[in-house]
Amino acid sequence: MAAFMVKKWSEIAGAAIKARGFFCAALSGGKTPVDFYLRLVELPDMTLWSKTHIFLADERCVPPDHADSNYCLLRKTFMDRVPLPPENAHPVPVDPPIPELSAARYESELKAFFRLSGNMLPKFDLILLGIGEDGHTASLFPGSEAVKEMERLTSYVLLGESKHNRITLTLPVINNAENVAVLLSGRGKSSIAKRVIESGDVSLPASRVRPDKGRLLFLLDREAASEFSDMRKE
Repeated sequence: MAAFMVKKWSEIAGAAIKARGFFCAALSGGKTPVDFYLRLVELPDMTLWSKTHIFLADERCVPPDHADSNYCLLRKTFMDRVPLPPENAHPVPVDPPIPELSAARYESELKAFFRLSGNMLPKFDLILLGIGEDGHTASLFPGSEAVKEMERLTSYVLLGESKHNRITLTLPVINNAENVAVLLSGRGKSSIAKRVIESGDVSLPASRVRPDKGRLLFLLDREAASEFSDMRKE
């Protein structure tokens, strides 16, 4: 999966840079994409990084050096190890840790970077997502107001004192991407993978990821795909 995603990254980045001069990706945290991120340091064409911009699909309201920060994960796995210009990294502004303010500031940055006006949406070349066992993706959780947000580019999710509050891209932004890749691994994700991919359970936020004109790619290991009805038995 990781090797395949590195190849896709190179293809998508190369095409985007050729077409408009830069490549823009929004990435997620979690354990599944770590191997992929680590392998990005081995990209054969290091010149791609000077024209690559990294955003986040979602983030926790924690300092950027916090162990639970998605931005911290990206920095440690690849961004600090490749020639990515500092100005090409776009963390979610979480200082001060006020979710409403962070979401508004992140939206403003997206509008400025993509030069948006009116109801225009940013066009990411690639958005990388995972799916939680509850069917959430990015920080779009079942039943949350963020899932219903169709006007704003970003939203915030309040999860209470026991968990970190979140900032997330909204479904309209995700579904406007040129490419959306969803990575799933492990038997613990097999049931939700079947509900999202095979059954299309619309009660799950992940099932509502359907790019309007772009490409949607699911990458699963054998364990995550083990409950699919057409899975070959060996």
